Amino acid sequence: MTVPALTLSASGRPAGDSDTGDTGRAGAPGDAHSILERQRARESSARTYARSFPIVPARAHGMTIEGVDGRRYLDCLSGAGTLALGHNHPVVREALRRTLDSGAPLHVLDLATPEKDDFTDALFETLPPAFADRARVHFCGPAGTDAVEAALKLTQTATGRRGVLAFTGAYHGMTAGALAATGSVAVKEPVPGGGAAGGEVTRLPYPYAYRCPFGVGGERGAELAATYTERLLDDPSGGVVRPAAMILEVVQGEGGAVPAPDSWLREMRRVTRERGIPLIVDEVQTGVGRTGAYWAIEHSGAVPDVMVMSKAIGGGLPLAVIVYDRDYDGWLPGAHTGTFRGNTLAMATGAATLRHVTREGLAERAATVGARMSARLNGLRSELPLIGDVRGRGLMIGVEIVDPEGPLDSCGSRPVAPGLAARVQEGCLERGLILELGGRFGSTVRLLPPLVITDEEAESVLERLTEAIAEAAKTAATATAKSAGVSGRAA
Repeated sequence: MTVPALTLSASGRPAGDSDTGDTGRAGAPGDAHSILERQRARESSARTYARSFPIVPARAHGMTIEGVDGRRYLDCLSGAGTLALGHNHPVVREALRRTLDSGAPLHVLDLATPEKDDFTDALFETLPPAFADRARVHFCGPAGTDAVEAALKLTQTATGRRGVLAFTGAYHGMTAGALAATGSVAVKEPVPGGGAAGGEVTRLPYPYAYRCPFGVGGERGAELAATYTERLLDDPSGGVVRPAAMILEVVQGEGGAVPAPDSWLREMRRVTRERGIPLIVDEVQTGVGRTGAYWAIEHSGAVPDVMVMSKAIGGGLPLAVIVYDRDYDGWLPGAHTGTFRGNTLAMATGAATLRHVTREGLAERAATVGARMSARLNGLRSELPLIGDVRGRGLMIGVEIVDPEGPLDSCGSRPVAPGLAARVQEGCLERGLILELGGRFGSTVRLLPPLVITDEEAESVLERLTEAIAEAAKTAATATAKSAGVSGRAA
């Protein structure tokens, strides 16, 4: 299959678009191998995406990436959800040019600038009114994990308490406090203490219908998760000292695109409010229209005390903030600071992106296209039994790959199949489709296309993914048959 027709100029813009300052190709076709070899030799062993995608991007536009070898790919990763408008969107490029041409200072620590003021206006315009009316914003270091640290520090300062309530399957970042709140054992085990420098973390069950922690699944599983949380907090022998905050994701991204039921979210808001526990909602990946609402928490109607924001709010450039209820604004000057809190370019591109998403109704578009894609994938489950579950919200979709021959558990779910999931990912890359894996054991194929994905591109994504799953199923069936033949002959 081929990528939907798109001819790129050397600058990465569609052919016919005018541009200046063309410096030619980033590398000749023969350069890809040597560039990848140098990367392996010089970069740390902690590199991640480069291992899954041995390509060298040279240009990109919209949903299309072109490598130095001239091969093109549909990008269904979007910078792990950062590129709400895809690559090099005209709105973003214009904001960059305008800011650069204006002579605005590009680095000003946390001083006020017209660009910062405008970004704050644009951001507050997107917030639920009940939250915006009482909101304060704090600009953090340019990564979501620093914003998580700021949120934890804010609530610890306001309450005078240290503990944090966090959930199974959670991902909040890689710095100490954020890592402690993260659920993944694999990233915590190599770090002495598991990154628990930020205080004691109490791990609570997140509702996960397909692999319910209580073994019942569905709405009942979510009800039990809420009941367990409330009773644990009220049990004088439960071992939980009243914490500084609860932190949660409305849809767990790295956890496998697992969406929380709206009813459960409302219960968490009730439980925390009644006990004087601040509720932090991590919207780093779910924000800016990704789930079909501007902010994912809006689906439930719950109003948090703190929202953590990064990724798409910068329009593709590094930017992170927390927005919180003014009652928690008890910090002293310099309580959470950082050199790169004043990224003028990111504020300009961020404001342009936030307004474009609103103006073009891209959150509603994400809901429509996401529902259509999820329905198509769900319809393939009987034909392709490697698909155990299809879930998510909007354009944040997870397809859990399972062993179709494995035993059913108490929820009717098959065992995880990370090896098959890896084959699916490889098959997609061979077909010109970039997507990531996540979830338990890396067995969930994750789709995070830009909100500007066209109907044609959505169709192409589904076709390529379907072909890759079918190929992985065929390979697995062949391997099983050969294994059975060998066993039979041995007997």
